[in-house]
Amino acid sequence: MLRFMPVGDSMTIGSAGEHTWRYRLWQHLCAAYGGPFTLVGPREALHDRITGEPTSHAYADPGFPRSHLAGWGEGWYHMAPLVRETVRSCRADVLLVSLGLIDLGFYTNAEQTAENVHAFVAEARAANPRVAVAVLPVLPNIRVDADPEFASQVTRFNGLLAEALHTLDEPRSPLLLVLPPPSYDFHADTYDGTHPNERGEHKIAEAFAQAMWEDWELGAPYALHRDAGR
Repeated sequence: MLRFMPVGDSMTIGSAGEHTWRYRLWQHLCAAYGGPFTLVGPREALHDRITGEPTSHAYADPGFPRSHLAGWGEGWYHMAPLVRETVRSCRADVLLVSLGLIDLGFYTNAEQTAENVHAFVAEARAANPRVAVAVLPVLPNIRVDADPEFASQVTRFNGLLAEALHTLDEPRSPLLLVLPPPSYDFHADTYDGTHPNERGEHKIAEAFAQAMWEDWELGAPYALHRDAGR
């Protein structure tokens, strides 16, 4: 059984009442992947925006495998020290990573964040030398309109991320740079300038699905977005 582990920040964990891009991708893979698979990780909760804490609030689909390694306000800085043990204990085969916005906004600059990408990959491989990692660059949020320095850091980091994945890529443990959805617009695809709404969830899921199909021949072209009112 192929074991996918979503790794991310608030855009990945999602809030109570949301489907999340994790769910949209799972829906797609249920239809497109020919073999057994599941989602794994040490956490299952959504985020409660009222209390600011994880919540056991039921997901929209009880059949959805809820496991992940994602947290509200967490980034590469937080996940690099956790990923070795998590990959080992959850026996993850493929990591689906969406991180960086929190790092650049609060913790580290572009160069320091890129160093944490290197550390994350090394730690993941220490647990599973054949782990595959697909990484979505930072999707700009509403802050880029008001903060030119932050916008510059996002652009700088995304370039360093591409360089790191190219440099660290190896046949037995492939690293994949997921192309951001060309039509993704934080004005239309989020509910608050950062966190994806239904349209945004589908577009992020589509980005991962298309990259894995085109580069790894895993799954099939994404089609489930057609019910999202694009």
